[in-house]
Amino acid sequence: MSEAPTYFIGMLSGTSRDGADTALVRFESGRPVRVETQCVEYPDDLAALLRRMVERRRRPDDEEMARADRELAEFFALAAWGLLDRYEVERSAVRAIGSHGQTVWHHPAGHHPESIQLGDPQRIADLTGIPVVGRFRQADLEAGGQGAPLAPLLHRALLCPESGRRAVLNIGGIANVSLLDPDGNVTGYDTGPGNCLLDAWVHKQRGENYDASGAWAESGTVDRLLLDQLLADPYFVLPPPKSTGVEYFNFYWLEGHLRERGPGGAETDPRDVQATLAEFTAASVAEAVLNAASDELLVCGGGTHNTDLMRRLKRLLPRMRVTTTAAYGLDPDWVEAILFAWLARERIAGRPQDTPPITGAREPVILGEIFQPH
Repeated sequence: MSEAPTYFIGMLSGTSRDGADTALVRFESGRPVRVETQCVEYPDDLAALLRRMVERRRRPDDEEMARADRELAEFFALAAWGLLDRYEVERSAVRAIGSHGQTVWHHPAGHHPESIQLGDPQRIADLTGIPVVGRFRQADLEAGGQGAPLAPLLHRALLCPESGRRAVLNIGGIANVSLLDPDGNVTGYDTGPGNCLLDAWVHKQRGENYDASGAWAESGTVDRLLLDQLLADPYFVLPPPKSTGVEYFNFYWLEGHLRERGPGGAETDPRDVQATLAEFTAASVAEAVLNAASDELLVCGGGTHNTDLMRRLKRLLPRMRVTTTAAYGLDPDWVEAILFAWLARERIAGRPQDTPPITGAREPVILGEIFQPH
């Protein structure tokens, strides 16, 4: 009689801060198999609290973080229960939940490197009765790394090419790229904005949370002077390893650039700003991929649904095959949720992760801490 499968749950909320992506995963010969998934949107008051915390461009105060830590933990616990109810899986069949939480501050440089993810893992464990693996970035930071990105670890495990060089691009609020070769070598870093500026601008101008399919951007014309101004940001000439977040690239960053254009800047057609932001994301990504001399680009994340952005990428990379991770059996919407289920399994097994080529850490580290339910 065969054993009942053991499941892992991966959960996160990305830099778009729109809710929790949750994935129920089992493993076959070490490879993750997506069983069930769902996205649960944040309630309005929690979304507003997180927006205030992130958009101030400074470390949130302790009182706000304590409140958000508690509310997010309760939200993530309910999301996990909802996923299990949907697939009718008993909690005893789940070995662990890998919960990344919600990043509210990422500052890996300076004398006090720090990356703060809220959604108390201990409270999630207590509320669900399931062990939780959380605080995935801290060990890497303590080893001198950036703590991000972590997605290249899964990309290396599942998507290494048989020949040539392959790039894997995740377009969330922030975009990150993994550069892979047939020998299993990987590097990766945050290229800069993904959807974050597009979302911020369309929300400010039209009250919409995102530009569906990139239709509004497609209706505008790229402002080449503004594009050059945005691409001149010092972040883009920093050598890897490097990472960033919406604490830096946000509406106020964009607004500062528009003000620099003088009185006429305020008169720029909003559609043209949106078109320029789409070209900005595509151009910053394309430069990273071209510098790595990759043969193929696989895209995942919410940006895959932005047909205008995907078209711009293909135009800027005419000699490269540009497709999504679906071509290799990974649903592009759920790669990051699967990542944290996979990392939870790796942590339970006690396997160190080779982060130095990605984050700049001094040595491989075991990512995550285990929280047992009380």
